[in-house]
Amino acid sequence: MKVETLERLNRARQAGHPSLLITDIKNGDQSIVIGKQWSGSIPESIILNDNAARILREDRARTVESDGRQFFIQPFNPPLRLIVVGAVHISQALVPMAALAGYAVTVIDPRRGFANDERFPNVTLLDAWPDEGLSELAPDARTAVVTLTHDPKLDDPALDVALRSDAFYIAALGSKRTHAARLERLATLGHDQAALDRIHGPAGLALGAVSPAEIAVSVLAQMTQVLRRRDNTA
Repeated sequence: MKVETLERLNRARQAGHPSLLITDIKNGDQSIVIGKQWSGSIPESIILNDNAARILREDRARTVESDGRQFFIQPFNPPLRLIVVGAVHISQALVPMAALAGYAVTVIDPRRGFANDERFPNVTLLDAWPDEGLSELAPDARTAVVTLTHDPKLDDPALDVALRSDAFYIAALGSKRTHAARLERLATLGHDQAALDRIHGPAGLALGAVSPAEIAVSVLAQMTQVLRRRDNTA
């Protein structure tokens, strides 16, 4: 790989743009795809299927065949992000688990008695109102958003912004009854059924979780499932 090629890919990654490096295995020709922009000696028409999207989704390089030629496709994805709304007990368990799984984590909570360095050491904290904090962070397709406060004044504004973003995972804590009422409120803000269906509520896989740590495990498991199995989520 040429130095200038690597520099372009790294700049794109730092700017939050998913990118691909496509190499013709036989002759070494290369092309770069940054977002939807294609540049290089391999024509765009050579990739005629969903291999590129799949490789970005899986975060794993693979060799594919197209038009009788073999190509090695490498993903250069921005880091995964998790935005947690609510500096609560479940957040204290979820944050370090998500960090171990490779997420850059930010906790948003305007209540400084909850969101402080003592309860969340070495964690990025925003004391902004959740909708303002989320708008500032601009969730993208590599971002998960989880609301955990149980307070509609905090969770609803965050979910409103998240539903207008490309976040790959949106979840909210609460019972089925709580979630049904939440959906009604969000519908009044202009969200249709397709948008509301993006919210995983109650948050997490149905593992029978009880403790904050167990609930955190169920949420992280569901995040992983959605991220890695977007074509056939169970």
